[in-house]
Amino acid sequence: MRAVFSACGTYRYRLERDAPDETSGGPVAFVMLNPSTADADRDDPTIRRVRILARGFGFGPIVVANLYALRASDPRALAAHPDPVGPQNAAHLAALAREGRDVVCAWGVHADPARAAATIALLGRAGARLWHLGLTKAGAPRHPLYVPRDVPLTPLSPA
Repeated sequence: MRAVFSACGTYRYRLERDAPDETSGGPVAFVMLNPSTADADRDDPTIRRVRILARGFGFGPIVVANLYALRASDPRALAAHPDPVGPQNAAHLAALAREGRDVVCAWGVHADPARAAATIALLGRAGARLWHLGLTKAGAPRHPLYVPRDVPLTPLSPA
């Protein structure tokens, strides 16, 4: 288990979890809205759900990144912060995509549509295979906490 934070601790750029066992499949990444309380040693409810879903889809190790790297348990904090994305977030997202992973887009309803579109484009240009867990009425990829455990993994086409 590993996590990459900014030196000040305000931003979490990457969170990694090992495969549950040696029979697990290949790696997968989830790109969600913003990090909450999970760190290198502790999972939060979202990370626990991501681990369950990844295992159900046949994946092994997971990497989590976010549209916004600002650590906050309430998405409203994103609008109040002068830089919710974080100065190194784009580099971490691009690196994640270049690793050849399947990437599940799962940020839910609170993302700025322009930020979401830019991230999908960045991931697509870097060669990631994009997926989602269903779409909201507004067309945003659903967040893992708000889908059933048996949700299908569906390809997401970069616009």
